Formats: sequence, structure tokens, C-alpha cells
Amino acid sequence: MLGNVRPHQIVVRLAPLALLVGYGIAFASSSIGFRLLVFDDHPGQFYRLWHAVTLGVAPWRWDPGWWMGYPELQFYPPGVAWIGTLLHVASFGRLPVDTNYQMLVWLAYLAPGITCHALLTRLLGSSWLALPGAFVALTLSAGVASGVEGGVHIGMLAARLAWALLPLLVLAVSDWLHSGRAPFGFAPPLIAAITLIHPAHLPAAVIVIILAAAHGATIRRRVAEAAIVLGLAGALTAVWTLPLVTRLHETRALAWGSLTTDGPLVHLVRDPLLIALVAFAGVAIRLARSSLEVLLARLPWLMAIVVAADALIAEPLGIRWLPADRVIDSAALAVVLAAGVTLARLLAMAAPRAPVGISSIACVIGLALLSLPAGSLALWPRAVDWPVLDDTRRGMQLSTMWSKLVVAPPGRVLFVRSSVPLVYGTAWYRPHSHIMAITPIVTGRPIINGTFTHPSPIAALVYRGPSGRGPITELVERLDGRSLFGQPLAQLDAVTFDRYADRLGVSVIVALEDDVPSLSALHDSRLFAPLPVTPPFVAFTRRAPVQLPRQVAPDRWRLEVKGSADRWLPTRVAYYPLWRAEDEGRPLPVRRGELGDLEVRPARDAAPITLVYRPAVPEIVGVVLSGLALIVWAALLDRSRLRARS
Repeated sequence: MLGNVRPHQIVVRLAPLALLVGYGIAFASSSIGFRLLVFDDHPGQFYRLWHAVTLGVAPWRWDPGWWMGYPELQFYPPGVAWIGTLLHVASFGRLPVDTNYQMLVWLAYLAPGITCHALLTRLLGSSWLALPGAFVALTLSAGVASGVEGGVHIGMLAARLAWALLPLLVLAVSDWLHSGRAPFGFAPPLIAAITLIHPAHLPAAVIVIILAAAHGATIRRRVAEAAIVLGLAGALTAVWTLPLVTRLHETRALAWGSLTTDGPLVHLVRDPLLIALVAFAGVAIRLARSSLEVLLARLPWLMAIVVAADALIAEPLGIRWLPADRVIDSAALAVVLAAGVTLARLLAMAAPRAPVGISSIACVIGLALLSLPAGSLALWPRAVDWPVLDDTRRGMQLSTMWSKLVVAPPGRVLFVRSSVPLVYGTAWYRPHSHIMAITPIVTGRPIINGTFTHPSPIAALVYRGPSGRGPITELVERLDGRSLFGQPLAQLDAVTFDRYADRLGVSVIVALEDDVPSLSALHDSRLFAPLPVTPPFVAFTRRAPVQLPRQVAPDRWRLEVKGSADRWLPTRVAYYPLWRAEDEGRPLPVRRGELGDLEVRPARDAAPITLVYRPAVPEIVGVVLSGLALIVWAALLDRSRLRARS
């Protein structure tokens, strides 16, 4: 087929994609660049990649750097960190981790436009007709967390990358719709990848499979095939999902957003572009010419039902693990794809009067102009809005502050704030950076706070006082400079502050100059004294050293105990079910302390205790299930290929 295509025809077919990618590269060069971004969540996301590269990719791997320790990749989707680790391995470790991270940011930005273009081109038979829909998918913001503002600028890379896989899943089921051949080849790993990268898009993936299964006369067979696809996808993710479900009580749901905040629904009532896209999606069913187009036309409305059920039924019942304000991202992409089909059909109707290429470019320009009143498309960046590590470190004299932490007495660093503001002002939402999240990388010192809103029980303790199982409903930036441990910062007394600091193993406290009027607890503290640092920071150091467990092997820590036998003693480590304690090989009782920390009961006075951290049954069974599922999937893929050849 390709041999019969003339070179100029290939150029014409690739021109729309080249325009789309060229525009994306120009945007990314002016914003993302090649130096480590530190705006908002980026430092914390970079830290997770560093964790996977340096500590290991096992989801349950213990990370002592944040929040008294936490299995960082067990309760946050590990997919992006795993992709970055693959890049690191593929380069034989020669590419720095920050370079790998910037490559992931580029990928996250470009991927939705490219995958939507691939789907619409396959569907419409024209790369030019696919251009308007793909352009909107590439540039959409409009309060969509997976859009350019949330998924790239703020740093929610996982949400945007999983978002970009949904069009590929629709492509994977196209043969199932047209020829009846079950999608055992690419659909299961794509659904698994969506789950492992960001499960907020899993409901949309399931809806795609249900819609595809409902097409055709052999409904029983197709339902069985759909069950195999979904079951196999679930088994492929068992290495992460089985321990996740088993240990769910060891994390806290992040439920600080809602559909009534600055999301797509709020933008819809005042955004001409979104109104137009919804209108175009509404008529897509009338213009559909194939079963795949029918699927895309129905997808937005089924997703709207899912979002409504999530917001009105699941969340009021306390089921807040997949918040509706994140699930709605998939509905937004479904609207874009359905509207893209309608726009393409309208452009095709106008083709006899105007060349399709000119019509498509004019349509893109029209969509861009329509977005200007509400700014729903991110059309061009300002470099100043995309700060990088070197400039921020120099401007805030972070190197000096970090050097002070290196030589401070042993113990953890408690940051009074989760972030540092990048501009003057008092509004919590002003531009900021969670740059302190990389303190363990730079200084080797573990930290408390200084990260984005975190799901660990110890984070809940710092945010609201109790570390119980209820969801975290307050965005941590709203607490910065206002409260700590659930109490107003100005009302926190020295006794309470010292008690928390001692139990958490804190030896240094870092705040901003703006916080000084509210830090009377530290000025009255018996444990802490001022530590000279450079503005805009202020710091306090512990008068006497604090002891933390010392790592002696990848899965072992040594703790010198000064206490009486048969008494429960704090270890200054976060509790987790995989911890065991030993005294010269003899097991010791452990339990969860009142603050969510690990307590141990020694059998002897002043005897060293060994803390052992190892995977248990759910972690091992998850690995085995994923391995078996991979073998089954490979066998089904080989069988499908043999049938296709015959």
C-alpha cells in the first residue's frame, strides 16, 4: 500500500500532524524547557521518580525521607515513576534523574494531542479533519485537572498521561466493533497502564469496554470477552492494586476538591468554547457513520452519569477514593472527541467549496479565538510562569539554608509550611512551589511537611491533629502560615509543640519570616533555640540531639532504646503493617501509637532493637498474580496473531 503512495501525498498526510507537534514543541520549548521545573507540585513528583530510581520500584518500598517514612509508591499510582525508571535504565544510568523527569513532562504535554489525532485520523480517514479535535485535546485547560494547567503547569503528570491513553484504548477496541475480533491484544495492558498511571480514568476505560461489548448480536460472547479483558487488566495491576486494597486503611483519601470549585462544570457556564464543544458533542450521534463513531458519541453522556453518581451517591456515602472532580476529566475528553467528529463532518461537508486543509486550519483558529474570553485553551506560555530549580534556589538563597540543615543536629526537619510563595501576597493560591520536598535529596535529611497534600496518616496528623481514617478534605496550601497539628498557628502553645516535635523526631524547624508573629510556641520552647539562616527563612534547632532509627541494611534499621522493659516505647517511625521488631533474632511486640507512629515493647532494658521491613502475603501474591497474568496475556496475544494471519 505504501509503495503506491507518492512522496507528495505522504507529505500532505503528515502535514497536519507535523503542524500539531511543531506547535506543541514550540510551546514546550518556551515553557517546560530542559531544566527541572519547580512550580507547585513538580518538586514532589520529581522526588517520587528519584525514589523509584534510587530506592527501588516495588510499590511497598519504604521511603524514610517524607512523613516519618511511607511506602510512597503504594498509595500513589506508580506508573509515571516506573516509566521514568525505564528511561533511566534505557540510558544505562547516564541521563540524570532530573533530565528523565523533564522528558516525562514533555511526554505528558504532547501525548493527548498525538493520541487524539491518531484516533480521529483512523476514524475519519483524514489527518486534516482530525486536526481541530486534536488541537483542543492538546491545549485544553478550562479547570480540567488533566489539562495543560493542571497536568503540566501544576505538575499532575499522572492524570494527564493516563488521560492520553484513553484514545488509544478506543483504537484498541475498533477491530472488536468492526470485525468481532476480541481485543485481547492491546486493551488489557492499556487498561492496566491507565490504572497504574492514574485510576481516576479507569471508569472511562470500563465504559469504553462496556459500550464496545454492547455492539453486535452475539451479546453473551461479547460480555464474556469483556469480562476477560477487564479481569486480565485487573490481574496485570495486582502487583500494585492487591496490596493497595489490603492496606487501604494505612492511607487517607485526598478529597479536597469538588465539582463546585474551579472545575469544568464551573467553566462551562461562562466559557463560549466549552458550550460550543458540548453542543457539537450533542449532535455527534446524528452524524455518526460507524459503530466506532457511535461509541464516541455516547461516551460523554455515559461518563456524565458516572460523574453524577460519584458526586451525588458515592461521595456522600464516604466513598471518596475516586473524586468526581477528577473523574470528570475523562468526560471532558469524551466531549472533545465527540465534538471533534462533528467538526470533521461539518468540514467535510464544506470541502467542495474550500480545501480541507484550509478549512481545518481556519477551524483551529476559530476555536482558539472562541477560547480567549475564558482562557480555556492554553495557547502560549509566559516563561516567568514556569520557574526552574537553579533560578529559584538562587533567588531564595536555598543553597545557604540547605547547607545549614546538613550540619544541624541529627533528626527530621519540620517545615511549618508545605510550600514557599514565589510572589508577594497573602492569598493561598498565589504562585508557589513545594520545593522543600526535595530536601532529603539535597541534604540527606528526612522531612515533615514541605510537600504537596499527602495521603499518609502522619500528614493527616500535621494537617488536622487526629490521624484517623477520615479523608483529608483541606488542601494543604490553605493551611500554610495559618495552622499546624489542627490548631491555629498563633494559638499553638510550647508544651503541645514540643510534644509533637519530640514524638516525630524533629531536630530543626523551618518557617518563613511571615510566620514569626505566630511562632510564640517556638520562642517559649524548652526544646528549641533560634538557628541563624538567611531570609526569607527562619529556623529553630533542637538544644539536645534526637535519636532516629539508623539504617543498617536495605530492610533493617537499628534503634538504641533507653527505657524500661515491658513498656511501649515510640520508635519515631510511622506505623505500617510490614514492620517487625527483633531483639537478637527474637520477635518483639509492635503496635500503632496514638499519633500513628510505630511503638515497640522491649524485652530488656537499654537493649538495641532491630526494625525489619519486609513484604508480606498480599505483596507477594500481587507479584505472582501479575506475573501469571502477563503469561496469559502473551498467550492470548500470540493466539490472536495466529488467527489474524489465517
